[in-house]
Amino acid sequence: QVQLVESGGGSVQAGGSLRLSCTASGRAFSHYPMGWFRQPPGKEREFVAAISWSGDSTYYADSVRGRFTISRDNAKNTLNLQMNSLTSGDTAVYYCSQGWILNNVFSPDGHWGQGTQVTVSS
Repeated sequence: QVQLVESGGGSVQAGGSLRLSCTASGRAFSHYPMGWFRQPPGKEREFVAAISWSGDSTYYADSVRGRFTISRDNAKNTLNLQMNSLTSGDTAVYYCSQGWILNNVFSPDGHWGQGTQVTVSS
């Protein structure tokens, strides 16, 4: 079973940037695709971005494509999400997950960390 710890959240003004990190332990990090999800206030959890086990392929939600960049460091068991040009619509709790990718769709395996809060003020 994997343990996931997200960090890097905070409060920022619209147009600003944040970099989130997720550290994984307990299961071979480099063997699995990884993804970021977020849950805005009062809404369902939604997909943000995913990356293949090697890092060669990345996938983004339309709402963040061109503003967010997902990356991973398999040597450090770390997943990152660079978020630029933030808007109030990006306010949410952000979670990382292991999972799998089929037909360019990332499916989380159901294990979640505690999440990290991102608040963007306009």
